[in-house]
Amino acid sequence: MQMPSLNPTAPFGPRALSATALRVQRDVMLCPAGKAAHKWKTFRHVCEARAELRLSDRSLTVLNALLSFHPDTVLTLGTDDLVVFPSNRELSLRAHGIPASTLRRHIAALVDAGLILRRDSPNGKRYARRAPGGGIEQAFGFDLSPLVASADELADRAARIVEERRVVDALREQITLARRDIAKMLSYGVEQHVDADLPALHREYRELLDGRPRAARREALEPLASALAELSRRILDLLESRIEPATCRDATVETECPAAEGGGSAGEPCHTEPRRDAALPVPVRLVAETCPDFVDYARDGLRTARDVTDTAAIVRPLLGVSPSAWEETCAAMGPGSASVTLALILQRGSAVRNPGGYLRTLARRASAGQFSVWPMLMALGAAQRQKSPAARTPPIPSFPDESA
Repeated sequence: MQMPSLNPTAPFGPRALSATALRVQRDVMLCPAGKAAHKWKTFRHVCEARAELRLSDRSLTVLNALLSFHPDTVLTLGTDDLVVFPSNRELSLRAHGIPASTLRRHIAALVDAGLILRRDSPNGKRYARRAPGGGIEQAFGFDLSPLVASADELADRAARIVEERRVVDALREQITLARRDIAKMLSYGVEQHVDADLPALHREYRELLDGRPRAARREALEPLASALAELSRRILDLLESRIEPATCRDATVETECPAAEGGGSAGEPCHTEPRRDAALPVPVRLVAETCPDFVDYARDGLRTARDVTDTAAIVRPLLGVSPSAWEETCAAMGPGSASVTLALILQRGSAVRNPGGYLRTLARRASAGQFSVWPMLMALGAAQRQKSPAARTPPIPSFPDESA
């Protein structure tokens, strides 16, 4: 007489039966026998959806190892061989040496995600009982049936995630292009002394960047991409409507800027102000890495100290810093430190409410020997690192107080 076999659902030992295990067991029973799934394609779909499934890369490594113990590439519901029963030692070897304690944690994560079921034996060991004919009568280990039953759902979820990533990548690309266009067009407007309120346009641009979302999700990036594109079109229309023919501009460029002859008014922006070569207090590469927004305004990137000071001459009027405040800052700090300080202020965005007044405050501190650009640089770098989930360093005090 053949004894009926029981497919156990409750786990061995002190572990409690979970609602997830009951739900997954029900879904497997409702799924028609004969349903098949390519195990490695389904595994790829799990990898795509791992964030939604709350699985780590090591959990995926364990799942990959479990799948490798099944000899077939196509898994079919209703067959009697969907339970794999490797020992901890063999499973650890195929999972690249993961220790037993770690294995248990990641197996639990796979069970909680509804991808496998435990089929524990009376003593908790994994093995198969053979039928008189040599086939497997009952196996105790890890049941791969839930993976097959949910294969279609996993494929749909992976396709949706891939499409979301494609759209997000396209939005990021559009935002990057719009940022580059806006920065370069504003730089061009300063260099050509276009008769327009460029600082106001720059403030609008910086306000959009200050409000950019931390989470790179479609619904958060779409409004920003649209707003930047609209601002870019407005600036382009303004430049095209106000720029003079090149021949006229070439004929008058040397006489239109009194500051080039030393007699300009204090409030008139002028890019042909004397450029002094000055050594920077920090490496140029560090400035570029810490102040990527500043790099957007550079003609050909930041490679030399001269590039930094030339870019500062463009950014200065966009931030609303008067020539007198800039000259005072350069005299107190030196052109190199003043340019790096301006780059840091630009990167801070709306956190510095009055860049011109702030620079005068820092100039007074520099004149008294109480200012160095290094603490500001380190504070900004620390703040940027704190935005990363992997950052664990304690926060560093921010910039000097504007009101001091």
